[in-house]
Amino acid sequence: MLPLPATFKGGFRRHATHPPLRKIDFLLSRARITNLGFLILASVCCLSLLINLSFYLARPPSFEVYDARRHPARLLDTVARDPVVRNLTHLIMVPGHAIWKGSDPSMRMEDDEWVLEPFQRGGESVNAFFEHIRQGAEYARNEADSLLVFSGGQTRPSSPSTEADSYLRLAIAASLLPLHFNRATTENYALDSYQNLLFSIARFHEYVGRYPTYITVVGFEMKRKRFVELHRKALRWPEDKFEYIGVDMEGDGEIAREGERQNALLPYMSDLYGCHPPLSSKRRGRNPFSRFHSYYTSSPEIGGLLDWCPDKVGSGESTRVYRGLLPWD
Repeated sequence: MLPLPATFKGGFRRHATHPPLRKIDFLLSRARITNLGFLILASVCCLSLLINLSFYLARPPSFEVYDARRHPARLLDTVARDPVVRNLTHLIMVPGHAIWKGSDPSMRMEDDEWVLEPFQRGGESVNAFFEHIRQGAEYARNEADSLLVFSGGQTRPSSPSTEADSYLRLAIAASLLPLHFNRATTENYALDSYQNLLFSIARFHEYVGRYPTYITVVGFEMKRKRFVELHRKALRWPEDKFEYIGVDMEGDGEIAREGERQNALLPYMSDLYGCHPPLSSKRRGRNPFSRFHSYYTSSPEIGGLLDWCPDKVGSGESTRVYRGLLPWD
């Protein structure tokens, strides 16, 4: 057998006089492809082109990704704020607890003039509601930089009115506020005390065009701890810029205080944002007309807070405070 040439010793390789094959030479070299392969590749390219063309032609003329941080110009075009209102900085909030359905303010102390829960009847509840309204209105009249916000949604299936609307209507009917008092408005979506506070801040921004720098809440004295220590903490609102005016309820106050502790204070201590049962279930039960708020649009700066719902940890508690940037930081 003849010996192999030196060129083939150790395996096949290019002739010594040929330069190494470069990658660019390989990419530019002529390739062999069958007619079937070419047809398959051409079909895939045509199909891709047709799909993209059909998507382009079918999309709406103004198709774009929605950015919640932008103010919707078409909605803001409908808003004309009074120059005086734009300078307000103090939010005075009165949370609603029932719906006044009457027309004669002199009969406001009658239970039948209100839409009440069974536990609110036969006591001093309606007197306390009116005192909240009266003190809130008086405070707002005396504070020139304040906006009075009555807060409360359509919580009762037997009445299409909101708690907030009925409170403002009673305040005007009882001459607690002038008929055209532009420093009072309503927040018509809150379903519990946490939402009363958070949504009223958003409504202040919606109405004034800026966020408040100071907050005063007028409500039941027995709910002071819930508002000051829990709701204010959940919103990271500064303690030195928050005031709570408590109005005691006469009569069966002890029963009411125990109900507040068991049904609200303790649940909120383990579910700071009220987004898990039983607190979330209460919200659904108080929304018979399936309403939802507009504050993602009008107050996008607090959209993260509006959405915040920390998962429950091993202990069953959900108390992690929202850490995103807030306008009042």
